[in-house]
Amino acid sequence: MPNRRPQLELIAPSASPEEAAAVVAALERFMRATSPAITPAPQGPDPWTRAALIEAVTRAEQGDDRDPWINT
Repeated sequence: MPNRRPQLELIAPSASPEEAAAVVAALERFMRATSPAITPAPQGPDPWTRAALIEAVTRAEQGDDRDPWINT
């Protein structure tokens, strides 16, 4: 996974190296605290559903619940 965080650098020459390091550290801490949570990749269907999809098994259509042994 590529690093998408921007590379921070302080360009104002008036700060001391310690102050600059503190500012950069605070910014990095803020970015880490407010970054979106990493979510796991979505899992596929459960094994029974996957097997049914592979075998092309479907349910009976709605309204087709007549008794097949009675001719009406």
